[in-house]
Amino acid sequence: MSPDKRKKLNILRKKLDLLDNRLIKLIKIRTNIVKEVLKLKTYKHEIIDKKRISVILKNIKKKSIKNKIDPKITNRIWKNMIMSYIDFEKRNFKKK
Repeated sequence: MSPDKRKKLNILRKKLDLLDNRLIKLIKIRTNIVKEVLKLKTYKHEIIDKKRISVILKNIKKKSIKNKIDPKITNRIWKNMIMSYIDFEKRNFKKK
């Protein structure tokens, strides 16, 4: 790789690192909201809401297309995020 390309690559990677830092802060906020949602659930079977998941993924697809983002990327990200939070809720569910 040429020195000029290397420099540009480093600049872009720094931008990605800054963006990752912002995403981490948003994930923390999302996690805190999920904790509040979990407090409202009485039974473990309430953790998975297939209808809601379907609506979320459809909306993400529409928003992705509207914003000219590859919907396969956002679908995969959201599916993984949803599954990760389902796992989080299952691990942190406490019977009342």
